[in-house]
Amino acid sequence: MQFFWSSASGYEKFIASKLIDPAGNLGYLYTAGSFDKAIMCAYFAVLAILSFYGFHRYLLVWLSLRHRDRAAVIKERFQELPFVTVQLPFFNEMYVVERLIDAVCVFDYPSDKFEIQLLDDSTDETQSIARAAADKWRRRGIDIHYIHRENRAGFKAGALENGLKTAKGEFIAIFDADFVPQREFLQRTIHHFTDPKVGLVQGRWEHVNRNYSLLTRAQALMLDGHFIMESNTRFLSGRFFNFNGTAGILRRKTIEEAGGWEHDTLTEDLDLSYRAQMKGWKFVFLPDLPVPAELPVEMNSFKAQQCRWAKGAMQTGKKVLPGLLRSSLSPAEKMESWYHLTGNVAYPVMMLLVILLFPALIVRFNQGWFQMVTIDLPLFILSFASVNCFYICAQRTLHKDWYKRILYLPCLMAIGIGMTVVVAKAVIEGALGVKSPFVRTPKYSVEGNKGEWKTKKYRGRAGVLPFIEIGLGLYFTYVNYYAFSLGIYGVIPFLLLFQFGYLYTGLSSLMQNLKGMDLRIFKAPAHIRLVPSKEELDPAA
Repeated sequence: MQFFWSSASGYEKFIASKLIDPAGNLGYLYTAGSFDKAIMCAYFAVLAILSFYGFHRYLLVWLSLRHRDRAAVIKERFQELPFVTVQLPFFNEMYVVERLIDAVCVFDYPSDKFEIQLLDDSTDETQSIARAAADKWRRRGIDIHYIHRENRAGFKAGALENGLKTAKGEFIAIFDADFVPQREFLQRTIHHFTDPKVGLVQGRWEHVNRNYSLLTRAQALMLDGHFIMESNTRFLSGRFFNFNGTAGILRRKTIEEAGGWEHDTLTEDLDLSYRAQMKGWKFVFLPDLPVPAELPVEMNSFKAQQCRWAKGAMQTGKKVLPGLLRSSLSPAEKMESWYHLTGNVAYPVMMLLVILLFPALIVRFNQGWFQMVTIDLPLFILSFASVNCFYICAQRTLHKDWYKRILYLPCLMAIGIGMTVVVAKAVIEGALGVKSPFVRTPKYSVEGNKGEWKTKKYRGRAGVLPFIEIGLGLYFTYVNYYAFSLGIYGVIPFLLLFQFGYLYTGLSSLMQNLKGMDLRIFKAPAHIRLVPSKEELDPAA
């Protein structure tokens, strides 16, 4: 039996040996050919890169434990509260914008000390809803302004920049349309600015629909990990972390000295954060200040959000890393910034692993169990076990029932794998400088485990990539069968993550575009409601 290369490779010899003895491993007779060596070189290069970023998760866990007794401290309080401008940028958010407006209008802050700007780029009914809400609260004495743009130049960054021209505040609080900040937000953040070096105070996102579906549970775990293990750890250890574009308050002078809002990346918040911190401004993170928000419930919207974040991070990395690496920052700060801004490189690398995994499995099995256990297993632990360690630490920090929540970690890992196709494409586009518009993530006012969205507007588009995901899911179904037939049972749980992840993301994208289809797996019982009631928001109602 000859393949297209001139001499019989290890792969060919292995297939031939299986025709003779399907049950046995003939590793002691095996000699690696050129094909085998090429596969294994590429395979170990991929694992080395993934291990590099996996090591970073262990580093963050260690830093988190090392600095866990630290916290942000207010050294003194303002004798007279400063004036704050609250900016609410939104675009076609008819289902959630009134909820946001009602929440910020009842802030526990003197009404003569803050104003609200409704920065509306909408082209639909959202305009009339926002105008009516503004009129209602203006009659009640709230200083609220409706600002509509016909031209969406610069998208969200452009809207914030436009609002800043007429803003009266020394400090600028920003909330996206799906957020529901609690009444004490300004009081709990503003006094940190008595330190003249502080340029930002960031709250931690909480989730009003965490238990709605398997997808929202996985997202909640993912974001908990980001805020506790990344933002909080970076803050406590003196490294750069980023403003998340919402649920934060900035010093106006910080925005101006950093060069203002710029439109050349899809993550204007990340871009501004690095430019400001490189100017010497300090950022503060408050893990004990949860700000409820709505997670995407529809797969295509979730994909659009993740692609925007990944592509924007790559664009920001290209923009700021050269100057940052040449700066006088410490090696630890530079290394953490590198990890932060290039972390999404793992997605295209994961796609290479997807391509190499099956042939590498065949070659490594043919070489014998000893090498798989002594070489492959440690690399896989460094690459992938760090994910479990990372998210378990985050849940233990945040929740008393963490041991229940981490049961969804396999789902998080599977969905993360399933996202590799679309996110890898976004990362490559960001690296190559391919431009794309700002695609916002629509929300549907879904709270708890209740809420209807399938008949509402703003549905995401599936495109053609879900067919590739489904194809990969079927491919890994065969790989699982192959591994089972050879008795390689140890790799099957790992392969199942690939199989389930690709099938779930691909089928969800297609089926959720069909009217009336609901892919809510593992519906959860109602949980504690994080959104204030109408009576709490509007005592006069």
